[in-house]
Amino acid sequence: MQVINTKERIILGIDPGTAVMGYGLVKETGPKIELISLGVVKMDKIDDHMLKLQRIFEKTVALIDNYKPDCLAIEAPFYGKNIQVMLKLGRAQGVAMAAALSRSIEVTEYSPRKIKQSITGNGNATKEQVAAMLQNLLSFKETPDFLDATDGLAVAVCHSFQKISTGKSTSKKSYSGWDTFVKDNAKRIV
Repeated sequence: MQVINTKERIILGIDPGTAVMGYGLVKETGPKIELISLGVVKMDKIDDHMLKLQRIFEKTVALIDNYKPDCLAIEAPFYGKNIQVMLKLGRAQGVAMAAALSRSIEVTEYSPRKIKQSITGNGNATKEQVAAMLQNLLSFKETPDFLDATDGLAVAVCHSFQKISTGKSTSKKSYSGWDTFVKDNAKRIV
């Protein structure tokens, strides 16, 4: 009997926001991805922007301490018409990143378009289309209260699809051309 060593990793995905922060956690075992948790952190009742940032930091640290993810994937702020909104989103993102870095968790950032593209195949997909694709992919029925939760989950799944290692000794060989690749990978050629 052959034992296959399948590496596991837990990915925390965050969609930062100053009213609602969405998050999702997935466990990746080889090519398989399964849902661990998703949810939102609501901050709409907090008036002080600094207190919102403190809540984002504390909740992100709590998620890390609770689920012990191997990495954090986070959505980058997108450029909109209102520069003040973009600045606030950038601060929210920075605080979540700082929380991960305070626990020595590797951070990767993705543009909203990249996330939608990797989940649905369409960089202009709606939040509803992304949520539906994730429900299908991860086999969960319940519809989250907020699409921000599935947005956070989408970031985690996007990161899983990229197959970026967590920096733990996986060397990729580079090839000078097809001839060398074919010679080294003869068993993969059909």
